[in-house]
Amino acid sequence: MGGRNEREIKAIYVLVLLIFALFLAAPVIRLLMESAVTETGLGAGNYIEVLTGRGFLRALGNSVTVSVCSAAIATTLAFILAYSIQYTNIRPKGKQLIRLLAVLPMLLPTITYGFAIIYSFGKQGLITRLTGRQLFEIYGFGGLLFGYVIYTLPVSFMLVLNTMAYIDKKFSVVSRIMLDRPAVTFLQTVLRPLMGTLAASMVQCFFLCFTDYGIPASVGGEYDVVATVLYNEMLGSIPDFNRGAVVAMMMMVPSVVSIALLKYLERYNVRYSRISNIEIRKNKARDRFFGAASALILLGMLSVFAVIFLVPFVEEWPYRIAFTTEHLTDVLRDSSLLGVYKNSIFVALSTAVSGLLVTYGAALATARSHLGNRWKTVIDSISLVTNTIPGMVIGIAFLFLFSGTPLQNTFFLIIVCNVVHFFSTPYLMMKNSLAKLNASWETTASLMGDTWVKTVVRIVTPNMKTTILEVFSYYFVNAMVTVSAVIFIAGARTMVITTKIKELQYYTKFNEVFVLSLLILATNLAVKGLLGYLIRRKGEVKGYEKKKRMLCAVCGRFGLPGLRGGLLRQQR
Repeated sequence: MGGRNEREIKAIYVLVLLIFALFLAAPVIRLLMESAVTETGLGAGNYIEVLTGRGFLRALGNSVTVSVCSAAIATTLAFILAYSIQYTNIRPKGKQLIRLLAVLPMLLPTITYGFAIIYSFGKQGLITRLTGRQLFEIYGFGGLLFGYVIYTLPVSFMLVLNTMAYIDKKFSVVSRIMLDRPAVTFLQTVLRPLMGTLAASMVQCFFLCFTDYGIPASVGGEYDVVATVLYNEMLGSIPDFNRGAVVAMMMMVPSVVSIALLKYLERYNVRYSRISNIEIRKNKARDRFFGAASALILLGMLSVFAVIFLVPFVEEWPYRIAFTTEHLTDVLRDSSLLGVYKNSIFVALSTAVSGLLVTYGAALATARSHLGNRWKTVIDSISLVTNTIPGMVIGIAFLFLFSGTPLQNTFFLIIVCNVVHFFSTPYLMMKNSLAKLNASWETTASLMGDTWVKTVVRIVTPNMKTTILEVFSYYFVNAMVTVSAVIFIAGARTMVITTKIKELQYYTKFNEVFVLSLLILATNLAVKGLLGYLIRRKGEVKGYEKKKRMLCAVCGRFGLPGLRGGLLRQQR
């Protein structure tokens, strides 16, 4: 790579660092300073006051308890779903359906989960009316546990499923040949290679539960958790910004612990030099059991959301059960609600485009450059921090730093907040894909006289289309459903759907809440469906081109130049 190319890469690297210095490091530093401000100057007085107060310690204990329980249950259920796909002979369509339904809740904001639980398991809820009794107390620990499991199950499922796909199944065959007991075979060839991932799933699920605000906002009741304490300190009836800053800094403790644990757990990941394609042994009893278990898990998870499709089309739930489209038409006629929906679409599209550019630039700097490992590690560390820093903390940090500036209550601030908050996963996707491409493309293009920009546009980017679409989809969906960060920085003019849902909660306008939730779901499904189609189409085209090139090579090898020339002309 030439010197000019290195200068361009360095310019991108500096720009990425500048973005995170201004919109991650500076806000967090300001938050730290606010937490130390007391009436007598800087000191630890606010920390002592918060930590010695019974309210915070009780909320902290509640958060840890419900988060640990939720993480354990979600990881167990995710293992069952992943095992059904990787280690059974369930029909391919059944496995495809499990993959699809298991991640469906990710397309809805967590604040909707709580309202769905209320309308499903409350005293007049749909499932309560169908079963004739209330299955559990929805306000407090029970409601939070149920909501958190639904929230974290898709994340845990994707983690476990991805790792399980890379376990070499030939060791299970060897274990059976050695006449090991089924339990020993399962423990040594399935569970043991997954221990690192299962532990990482527990850590990730715990962190997501500990820092989520959407579910406690609706079903927390009197069971205070840290997220609700933080919201009340910042936006409650009597706000105390200094105490709120202390609580926000305390919420970052799980971030540090998560980073340390994830780094430690990497040593327990089992890596195979090659993966053998082994036909799974036939066992109808096993297939029926895991098929039924998966169906029960998915039914229990998705049945909660049935009310979203039912309540908006009922006159007055549960007293007048008659079909109506009045609630839907009222929302569609309400210019303020439609305006909020348009705001969400604008923010999601802008976040997806901006996030795509930032992650692409960062990944080019770390995967396609000769920068020193020390410099590349800086961006890798940023991605690790953004993966574990709570959204509420970022939102509050933005609130402190940008209040009273021209950026306050602007779409720009919301978009930048989303780009920073969700940076980690798209960056890793980009980096891994770029690292797999031919490392000599830029050098060859430079020798042929092409500029670095032309090389990236004409050669690198076309080979990254699938990952680009996946990153765009990830940013768009998360920008549509996020609430924890934007709730502190969105104003009346820049309100998005999730913050509007929080406002509608105070006025008990749940019909509007569910209609807006349906709009979010429909939009995310449409975007995921369209981008998924384009990704599959891209894969089919690449497969077709590969076959054509192979046929051209065969024709040339066996002296069929006419046929080879015709194929090449068709390819051009």
